[in-house]
Amino acid sequence: MAEANSAADAGEFDYIVVGAGSAGCVLANRLTADGKYSVLLLEAGPRDRNMWIHIPIGYAKLFKNPKLNWMYQTEAEPELEGRSIFQPRGKVLGGSSSINGLIYIRGQHADYDRWRQLGNVGWGYDDILPYFKRAENQQRGADDYHGTGGPLNVSDQRQADPLSDAFIRAAGEVGIPANADFNGAAQEGAGYYQTTTRHGRRGSTARTYLRAARLRRSRGRSHQLAV
Repeated sequence: MAEANSAADAGEFDYIVVGAGSAGCVLANRLTADGKYSVLLLEAGPRDRNMWIHIPIGYAKLFKNPKLNWMYQTEAEPELEGRSIFQPRGKVLGGSSSINGLIYIRGQHADYDRWRQLGNVGWGYDDILPYFKRAENQQRGADDYHGTGGPLNVSDQRQADPLSDAFIRAAGEVGIPANADFNGAAQEGAGYYQTTTRHGRRGSTARTYLRAARLRRSRGRSHQLAV
């Protein structure tokens, strides 16, 4: 990996990716995977060296840190009595995957199928499920909805919480089913989320995708990825 400090010393690249967020890190990884292309990855924020990025509970310290967060606010919302709502977004390698609450949850099956029905071929749930599985390294193992061996670690909560357990029981008493896997056959129900962590460490896309890309070298070039 080469670090480009300015446009003058960046050199020449096959692709320029603007933004080293959740998508940008994945894209840089995929574009450099076969060694054919060099990539310049541009990010407005700093490297992910703040220790609270990597400690899962640290996200509470990142939401109001302007060095790592764009600190966006919505326009005043009439339906919320004119209030403006804070919208944290990551300004750091890994983007929002470096500052978010680490919850691993996919969209609704029907939403993807609706996209396909509107003419977006290849975007139905059955079409994209193989890519979800490919990305995942599921602690529970592989099955019809999950994969292992991917870059993104997905783990169960390590400790049960009495209040959460009481909430799940209360949901069952009013007819809301318990759900042990919100990324399985159905999302309806109450249960524990899985998180993008492993061994007490956050799995941002900078850590899981970009780190591998930095170690590569393109064919006939001194570097393959510059950040």
